[in-house]
Amino acid sequence: MSPDHTTTTAVLPDSAGFLPPGLLSRLESSGPRYTSYPTADRFVEAHGPEQHMRALAQRAAGVGGLTGSGAPLSVYVHVPFCESLCYYCACNKIITKHHERGGEYLQLLDAEIRMWTQALGPRQGVTQLHLGGGSPTFLSDTELTQMTERLKAAFEWLPGIEASIEVDPRTVNEARLAHLKQLGFNRLSLGIQDFDERVQQAVHRVQSYGQVEALMKSARELGFQSINLDLICGLPLQTTTSFQRTLEQVIELRPERIALYAYAHLPQRFKAQRRIHSVDIPLPEVRLQMHAQAIAAFLEAGYEHIGMDHFALPSDALAQAKRQGRLHRNFQGYTVQPDGDLIGLGVSAISRVGASYCQNAKTIEEYRDALEQGQWPVVRGITLSRDDLVRRATIMALMCQGRLDFQALADAHLIDPRKYFAAELEALQNHAEQGLVTISEQAVEITALGWFFVRSIAAVFDRFLQLEGAREKFSKII
Repeated sequence: MSPDHTTTTAVLPDSAGFLPPGLLSRLESSGPRYTSYPTADRFVEAHGPEQHMRALAQRAAGVGGLTGSGAPLSVYVHVPFCESLCYYCACNKIITKHHERGGEYLQLLDAEIRMWTQALGPRQGVTQLHLGGGSPTFLSDTELTQMTERLKAAFEWLPGIEASIEVDPRTVNEARLAHLKQLGFNRLSLGIQDFDERVQQAVHRVQSYGQVEALMKSARELGFQSINLDLICGLPLQTTTSFQRTLEQVIELRPERIALYAYAHLPQRFKAQRRIHSVDIPLPEVRLQMHAQAIAAFLEAGYEHIGMDHFALPSDALAQAKRQGRLHRNFQGYTVQPDGDLIGLGVSAISRVGASYCQNAKTIEEYRDALEQGQWPVVRGITLSRDDLVRRATIMALMCQGRLDFQALADAHLIDPRKYFAAELEALQNHAEQGLVTISEQAVEITALGWFFVRSIAAVFDRFLQLEGAREKFSKII
């Protein structure tokens, strides 16, 4: 067992001058990441294909939702396949080496795409496309070509589209990257998690620093606009010393964006995590120390904090959008795209249409059965109430702009925010005393320090989190 596992107290670094001692530990709790509100755990099976078709009809008619029929769309495609199992993973995935399953899956995706175009009309404009998984690069180059050609035929890829794909560094080389660029992808997200070999072996995902360095060099030579690296804090066998080396290596690679997630060990929910030995997981105070290390390292290296666990170089579009108040948030996380509807394609994918969310079946068998019967593969969702809409606007304003303007909220929803949220504003006084927000007659504003705790601030306005045990479903806020 490493020395870090026997540490009973941790001194949190404050070399960047932003982190009061003990603040991280005082505010540690679990909570949603708010890629939607209400969050997906609030979806119900009573919201199925019929409710989904009603929302689509309202969009097509330009009524009944927050966006009209001409508003640009975002498209997410879920590719669930992976060749090997990463023990930390909580994604909806299928582990297989049978690559012929990719071609079969594309036929199902094609059927779902046809249903969307029939419901909304052909050639709807798209400003954001994201391929996630699983591992989209499980598909062959030919299959990726077939998928993108089908998407381009069904939707109009508007000028300036942000087309991104999640890449497993173990499954691509320079030639494959060149093919992705030729298909129209301009952004990459590489799942790194940690560069320490012992940690990689403990989570069953081994990839060398040199391999990632070579891929990033190739991607930049090919002209990809932005590269994101995913890291996870709190993995088995991580120590403050080993994680510091990973941080230094990441900074040396200089990705445009960095996503730093806290590992949530929930083996009762995610079977793969049962292969991780609980004794190897860093103690909470050590994980907090590593998180603080990362914040200090990224700020010192010139990255800007976007919100929650996301960092970007000042020249990146995400950082520019935050400075200009144009930041938005959807199921892909922070985005520069305007707030609007999202088409989710594939197993477990979530869509947003106006004032409703819906989620596809989580297994290929259920997904296939619905499509073969000519039915939407929707199995659950939610239609937002008036209160949900008010709280969604409030939470997204805080998460994205860092400011809740009372007059703007009053004008948009015909309420008196100070009365409507009287209890929440009272509860927020604790955050104000910690220096995380300021509360005036005009607005709630998140301070520079408060941006690092924005999930905790937003959660104050989440009606569902007040339910007993609700927080236990989520990862740690810090």
